[in-house]
Amino acid sequence: MDTLTAFAMGEANRGKPHMVFDWNKAASRIVETGAQKASAGLHGDWEYTGGEILRGGKPVPADDTYVYLASTWATPELELDGDVEDCYIMESDVPKSWTEDGTDFAKIYWPKSALKILEKGVKT
Repeated sequence: MDTLTAFAMGEANRGKPHMVFDWNKAASRIVETGAQKASAGLHGDWEYTGGEILRGGKPVPADDTYVYLASTWATPELELDGDVEDCYIMESDVPKSWTEDGTDFAKIYWPKSALKILEKGVKT
């Protein structure tokens, strides 16, 4: 999507609630499927918002990827083994622990609750 279109979509949706990537759901889906790699991004704008979040079965360090995963108009998505699915919660449902340090919705990255899901799901 070009910059002008993205700007227009943002303006048209100003004030609407954000759809925020659901890290807990993503972690649960990773465990369920046994995925070793995963990516996340915004529908229709993966080129600018998407990136790898899991590599070799482990979370990709934040300084080794880029994702922007909240929007008022573009749906956050999870890609596992080439299959893409919606993966979001509304901003009103975001756990307070995800933003208690002032992190904005789009910059939340592997919150502790999601990491715990991954850890508990590890099969040894």
